[in-house]
Amino acid sequence: MDAIEIKGWCPGALRPMPSGDGLIVRVRPLFGRLGVDDLSALGEAAARFGNGQLDLTRRANLQIRGVSRAALAPLQQGIRRMGLLDSDADGESVRNVMINPTAGIDPSEVLDVREVAAALTRTLMARASLWSLPGKFGFIVDGGGALDLSGERADIRLAAVRVDAAPMLAVGLDRRGGTLWLGTVTPDSAADACIAIATAYLDVTQPTQRRRMRELSETDVAAIRSVVAARLGPRPDRPPVPAPIAPRRVGAFDFGNGRFAVGLAMPFGHIEHNQIRTLVAALTSAGVSEVRLSPWRVLYAQVPDAPSARRLLDSAAGWIVAADDPLLRIEACPGAPSCASTTLNTRAIARRLAPHLPGGFTGNIHVSGCAKGCARSAPSDLVLVGTGDRFGIVRNGTARDPFSESVSASELAAFLDRIFRSMATA
Repeated sequence: MDAIEIKGWCPGALRPMPSGDGLIVRVRPLFGRLGVDDLSALGEAAARFGNGQLDLTRRANLQIRGVSRAALAPLQQGIRRMGLLDSDADGESVRNVMINPTAGIDPSEVLDVREVAAALTRTLMARASLWSLPGKFGFIVDGGGALDLSGERADIRLAAVRVDAAPMLAVGLDRRGGTLWLGTVTPDSAADACIAIATAYLDVTQPTQRRRMRELSETDVAAIRSVVAARLGPRPDRPPVPAPIAPRRVGAFDFGNGRFAVGLAMPFGHIEHNQIRTLVAALTSAGVSEVRLSPWRVLYAQVPDAPSARRLLDSAAGWIVAADDPLLRIEACPGAPSCASTTLNTRAIARRLAPHLPGGFTGNIHVSGCAKGCARSAPSDLVLVGTGDRFGIVRNGTARDPFSESVSASELAAFLDRIFRSMATA
């Protein structure tokens, strides 16, 4: 099957996705929490059953690449032994609930949302009538804090706010213009409110036309609002909004109250199995038993103190630990030869472009092998979209938007230099 034709769903462990380098098997740890022993086992499984390559995904999952049809069953058996395999492919597909990677660690969070997310997940997995939600339909439960999820998109969003000093959750729907905030709920009733919205979404849409919440008509959204209106309190006076500049997401974090963590990234989320081995040794030496995945393709680990954080960062060879690393500003899909949808080696090209980003650049660049834009669905300051042996240029948009011009791969560096010079003199 040509990968460009696969639309509307994401791979899982039970329903893998074919790509140019074999099957992609995505493991979905609950709320992105993964034991270090399991991380080690998945790295070894990637070497044994795949091509030795893994990806950190923007849904806070970990996927193994290059799996053959013959190797799929034994790989799944290994994932099952880790307790990371769902019992049903449809239940696995609908379990798209993302929370802050430092939930319960960061004392500045408005609310520890782990129990809210757990209640929502239990209902999604238990109620088969919800399994007809689109495969990309997702939920965010954002407790706030230093690493909030305000810049991430989800069809249904909960965001912790304070109402008369009490922690509440604002309820929002994803729309093309941003989040439509409907009202507030208590933490105890938040999961039920999300389920009511998801059920109403299924009621107002036809099975063959279900896409994303942002694509619904205003009439359908009004119908959903009417169903849940009685469950909601007033809309927050100050609804959460994305910060104008993304916070620092890698390096050492001192959250106060004796709580410390580190954030480690890999360029484009791509990891080789031997890099997992090196990291696991460093984590074990630092006394870390669990890591947490994030939508920024950054892996987080709580550590006992600041010296432990520094030692872990110093020993994390190959991982990005500096917030000013230009590779953090570039998203790139696997490209050729891993993906059959393009002939362009997008990640090699992205690496060549990184030195051309000026110091202090706080925007982002998306290098996509085709118009699917798998590496990033949100708008970027600059998008390079593969079309044949050239890149179409999109400014302040997504890979699906019309091109303003096109350049060859060999012209990209000079093009970037020209763009940034014009920005500096504007």
